Amino acid sequence: MTRWAGTVGPAEAGTRLDRWLSTRLPELSRMRLKALVDDGAVQVGGRRQKTAYRLKPREEVIVELPPPPSEEMAAEPIPLSVVYEDAQVLVVDKPAGMVTHPGAGRTTGTLAAAALAHAPEIAGVGGPRRPGIVHRLDKGTSGLIVLAKTRPAYDSLTAQLARRAVSRQYLCLVHGEVKRDSGVIDAPIGRDPRSRVRMAVAREGRGKRAVTRFRVLERFAGFTYLECRLETGRTHQIRVHLASLGFPLVGDDTYGSRRRASAAEELPAAVLAELRGVALHAAGLAFTHPEQGTTVELVSPSPHRIGSVLSYLRSCHPPRG
Repeated sequence: MTRWAGTVGPAEAGTRLDRWLSTRLPELSRMRLKALVDDGAVQVGGRRQKTAYRLKPREEVIVELPPPPSEEMAAEPIPLSVVYEDAQVLVVDKPAGMVTHPGAGRTTGTLAAAALAHAPEIAGVGGPRRPGIVHRLDKGTSGLIVLAKTRPAYDSLTAQLARRAVSRQYLCLVHGEVKRDSGVIDAPIGRDPRSRVRMAVAREGRGKRAVTRFRVLERFAGFTYLECRLETGRTHQIRVHLASLGFPLVGDDTYGSRRRASAAEELPAAVLAELRGVALHAAGLAFTHPEQGTTVELVSPSPHRIGSVLSYLRSCHPPRG
C-alpha cells in the first residue's frame, strides 16, 4: 500500500474532490479515483467524503493506493456457452452481466478468466490481461464474441476487424418510434469531454469514423425493435449512435438518462428486472477462418431476457405497422 498526501491550495477551494484528485493524480482514471473514494481509501481532514465533496482551503487529502494488479491473470473455472471451437478459434455466447476482461472495478469473474480455464493455450495470445480477446462486448450486452487460441489466429482475426471484414449483427430494443424502415448512421465517435466513462458523437474533424446500419424489425407504441450491423467497431457505438438520434436503448442508464421518457415509454420495474442489462444482443457473427480460409457464420437467437420484454410489449403496447 502506498500513501499519497496533498494539501488544498487557496485557489482550489470549492473544487469537487474527484476533480481535484484527477489533477493531482492524472495517472489514475476518474473511475479508478471514484472507486478509491467509495472504498474509503481517500480521507479529507481525517474523514471519509463523497466524490462531490467541495474542498476547503488547507484541507489535507490522504489517499491509500493499493499495489497495481498483477499482469498475470488467474484462470477461473466459470461455465461458458461455447458456440464454436476448434484448435484456432473459440466463439462464446456471453451472458449479460459478465465483463469481457479485467478493468477498473472488476478483476474477477470475467470472460477472459473463464476462457483461460477452458483453453489454457490462449495464455500469451494478445495482452496478458486480455488473453485471446479479439474484440469485446459491454458488460450489459449479451451474445457472440470470438477469441483466438493461437497467435496466428489472433493476428488474422484482428486484421479482419481492422479492414472491416468481420460481419457483426445486433438486435436491440430502443425507446421511441423510429420512423424510417432502415438507414445508415455515419457519425464520428470520441470520448465525451464531460465524462471519462462515456463516449459521444464528436464534432466534424474529431473522433473516429463510425458507421452503423439499422433496420426496423418491429414497432410498438413508444418502442422500436431493431437490427443493427456494424461497419466499424467503436466503443459503445450502437448505444451512442442511437441515443444521439433520440432513441436510447432500453436499460441503458449511461446514454438514456438524459432523455425524458413519455408515459408510453415507461416499463414496469418487474419487466426491466428481467432484462438484467442493456437491450442489446450480438446475434450474428461471420469471419474467415484463420487457417482454413472458409467462412464461419454463427447465430445466437434473441435471449429470453429481451424476449420477455418483447412479449410484454406485444401484449400491452400493440405493434404499429
